Amino acid sequence: GNTRVEEACEMYTRAANMFKIAKNWSAAGNAFCQAAKLHMQLQSKHDSATSFVDAGNAYKKADPQEAINCLNAAIDIYTDMGRFTIAAKHHITIAEIYEAELVDIEKAIAHYEQAADYYKGEESNRQVCSGANKCLLKVAAYAAQLEQYQKAIEIYEQVGTNTMDNPLLKYSAKEYFFKAALCHFIVDELNAKLALEKYEEMFPAFTDSRECKLLKKLLEAHEEQNCEAYTEAVKEFDSISRLDQWLTTMLLRIKKSIQGEGDGDLK
Repeated sequence: GNTRVEEACEMYTRAANMFKIAKNWSAAGNAFCQAAKLHMQLQSKHDSATSFVDAGNAYKKADPQEAINCLNAAIDIYTDMGRFTIAAKHHITIAEIYEAELVDIEKAIAHYEQAADYYKGEESNRQVCSGANKCLLKVAAYAAQLEQYQKAIEIYEQVGTNTMDNPLLKYSAKEYFFKAALCHFIVDELNAKLALEKYEEMFPAFTDSRECKLLKKLLEAHEEQNCEAYTEAVKEFDSISRLDQWLTTMLLRIKKSIQGEGDGDLK
């Protein structure tokens, strides 16, 4: 009967917590999984999903693929219950496991995109919108690294446009337009010029930004095929705002398109 199943659930959960204390993560994950399946048998969806998440968190330390399986099981239950914001959070956890543990960027992108979709579906509050933006920015950064520039440009423009009218977020908009322009620049210099004009028109505050000034110097150096001027402009920018790995990669890709530039260094 149900009482016996409930008792079994409690025992599995207690065992799982004891395995956690002993740092036996696989056994803990397995016990939480058993509890989740029994909760499902009792038609207790919420408790089942919670146990699958606990299982996923335990497995994360020992078996990343099994962690993903458990989190996916929890996501299925949450989406079935219409709890899309919680499902989105677990998609982000899966994306992070693909990034850090399994190094499968394509799959990480897919889960970030799914999380963004779920957040957007729950657009009722501002917090959810910022959740969607964070996921989309991850997708854009990876898309650009994988040379899917059009996809990256669309996202950076979309997020830039979303944030430029928000008093709290508009400071970030210049960064997104800057990144979109760099992606344009790698593909085609003329496109980058046109995009820059468009961004300045849409968001006048962009014109006075250091990012916009750098872009104009880089475009000029590129047009003149002047490698020294290009490097100098980047160095000057880097001395005030440190370049991260992503920006360094993109700026190098542009620099390599300057004729005769083969050393692949920005400094």
